[in-house]
Amino acid sequence: MDVVTKEQNPPAEFAPQNQRQVRYVTPLADVDFTDDGYTVRAEMPGVNKSSLEITVDNGELTLIGHRQVGPEAGEAVYREIRPVDYRRVYELDPTIDTTKITAWIEDGVLTVTLPKAESVKPRRITVE
Repeated sequence: MDVVTKEQNPPAEFAPQNQRQVRYVTPLADVDFTDDGYTVRAEMPGVNKSSLEITVDNGELTLIGHRQVGPEAGEAVYREIRPVDYRRVYELDPTIDTTKITAWIEDGVLTVTLPKAESVKPRRITVE
């Protein structure tokens, strides 16, 4: 597989002392490959379109989702849901056309399509 996870995030990352504490978890994701490119699907419950940051820089795709936490309805008795954001970094195949990457989020699942450049896609040659 040419699109690989660049790093596995530890349970938490911390900012320098003069900044607020930043915590991330690695979202679960699937990566599929076709002749046309790759598709990444990452689970990011609680994240919406306006709270996503997707960047490509130096051959790396970075996905960051800021979770929207609503007001608490009462006193917490027991909690399993962690109020942290998501972050995942992938090293990109050099054949990916980064100008044509698209992304959308629906029902807490982020889908990112990473098309191959036309010059590297297989093509059929017709014999005359």
